[in-house]
Parts: sequence; C-alpha cells; structure tokens
Amino acid sequence: MKIDSFCHLLPPRYADRFFAIDDSAPLKNLQERTRNIPALFDLDLRFRQMDEFGAYRQVINVAAPPLEDMGSSAFNAEMARLANDSLAELVADHPDRFVGFCAAVSLDDPQRAIEEAEYAFTELGAVGVQIYSHVHGKPLDLPEFDAFWETIARHDKLVQVHPNRTSAWPDYPTETRSRFEIWWALGWEYDLSAFCARIVFSGILERWPNLKFLIHHGGAMIPHFAGRIGPGWDQLGARTPQSQREDVELPHPLTRRPMDYFKMFYADTATFGAADPLWTSLRFFGVDRTLFASDSPYDPEKGPGFIRSTIAAIESFESLTGDEKESIYHRNATRLFGFDASTQSAS
Repeated sequence: MKIDSFCHLLPPRYADRFFAIDDSAPLKNLQERTRNIPALFDLDLRFRQMDEFGAYRQVINVAAPPLEDMGSSAFNAEMARLANDSLAELVADHPDRFVGFCAAVSLDDPQRAIEEAEYAFTELGAVGVQIYSHVHGKPLDLPEFDAFWETIARHDKLVQVHPNRTSAWPDYPTETRSRFEIWWALGWEYDLSAFCARIVFSGILERWPNLKFLIHHGGAMIPHFAGRIGPGWDQLGARTPQSQREDVELPHPLTRRPMDYFKMFYADTATFGAADPLWTSLRFFGVDRTLFASDSPYDPEKGPGFIRSTIAAIESFESLTGDEKESIYHRNATRLFGFDASTQSAS
C-alpha cells in the first residue's frame, strides 16, 4: 500500500466556482494553468492515472491558489466551506481512491479559519489542515495566530505546509519582479524554510509541542543546511550588532538547541523524483518522520510522472529495509493522520 500524503485536487463544484471568478483578476494566469492540468478536476482521468500504481491512495487537499488570495475575507470563507464540503464528499464517495482530506482554511481572518477548521474536523472528519507559509506576506508566528495553533494542537491534527510566493516577490531589492521563475524554483524553498525558522524561534513548538508540521518538498532547504542550522544557529546573535538586538530576542524561552526543534518537523518525499535531495532529507528527519508524497499532478505528464519517479527514487535506496520503506509509504501516514490501520492493506 502507498498513501500519497501531499497531492492536490480541485473538487468539481469548487473548480466551477474557481473558474467563474472574474478572469481579469490577478488569478487569471493560475486559472489558465489549472485548466491545462485536467487531472486536477477530471476525476475519471485522475483515477486512470492512479490505476498504474496498484494499491495506491491519496490524501487530498485543495490546489493553489491560497484561499487568502481569492477575494474578500467573506468570499474566502465561502470558498473554504465549499472546498471542505466537496473534499469530504469525494472521500465518502471514493474511499478506494481517497483515504482522507486536509481541510482548507483562509487565515486572512484567523477566527473564521478556526471556525472552519473546527467544522472540518468535527463534522467532516478532516485528517489535517493545509496552510500556506504566510498570509499576504504576514508571518504566521504573530500573536494573532496563536488561537489557531491552539485549536490545531487541541485537535491533534497534522498541518500540511505549502509555500506561497509569486513573481511579484523580486530576487533583488533593486528590481520589481522575480525573473526566470526564480520565485518558484528557489523562492518557494526559502519561503518554506523561513516559515520553519519563525515557528522554531517564536517558541510555537515549545508552547504546543504536539503540533505536527508536514513540510512540503522534502523539508525544503532545512536538511541541506544542517551545519548552519546546528552550530550556526547555536551562535544566534553573534552576527547581530547591538543596535539590532531586538531582531534576535526570543519572544518565548527555548529549552533546547534550535536544531532539536527543526528535527521536530515532518517532511514528505516530494522532491520531483530527485533521489539525492530526498536521501539528504531522509537522513536529517529520519524514516519515522518522512511521509510518501508526490505533489501530483504538477509534473510534465500532468499526473503520474512524479508519483512514478518518487517511487523509483525511494526504491533506489538500497540501504533502506523493506520495513523502513513500508513506514515511508503508508505506516507513518496511518499513524499521523489517524487512519484505521486495519483498512490499510499492505501490498
């Protein structure tokens, strides 16, 4: 059995509403791109693609854009409710395809996000929640989001973290836009990594140690910069002048090394089939904190490509035991999402 723990979908009713948003709006480019990836909303096509992989099921979430970017707070809340109701229907109608869903919330209004998460967890059976790494450039370690984190911790649900950056974020301060899609290829990974750092240094994992963050794209930059994160951040403040000391003052005392908190995150295997970074991620986070995921259907084949190449990458690691592979493929997801293990037949 393989459980794909981070892949994207637009439920048909939600897709209809998304495509109906005024195409003169900033969403136009993403609407056009989404139409060109039919496996996002064509279930028959998606199921045919999934058939290639045998005993394979997905944890689904709503594809980009972030709900916060849709429109007004009220409209975003409506879209979140439509998304979650639709995702729950798909899981109920196709249990042989979709083992669960992660709820959509719009954090531009934290109280509405809390109410939607509560609804999705208690009424719809959502197994987690998907968030983006910031809200309109606002970091999620600010006090206004504390009640949201408390809610997620109280329900003991996993948090999928997706990057959020566009070409409007320039690569250099002298420019107005990012070029050559650097914002995507490199910027997204910095975005995720900065999210992790703010979560660590703000003390969120100290205050709510049972929070479980699944960091997309193999944990982004984190495993590849272990030296800077370890002995480098052990010297936090050594590089900061006295006039800027407020920039390194911790809002909540930390009782461990920074590295210890970074190792509390979970990572998926969505490295687009690249084996070397995936192996580094596995060594950093460990087998028990790594979940199989493909980022489907955003591959050149528009569906099965990254599923196939991710499986090939995992199978190329000769030092992994069969038991360890089973943990990555489905046991970790079963444990963290709270699935009934008796329904996850390994094959």
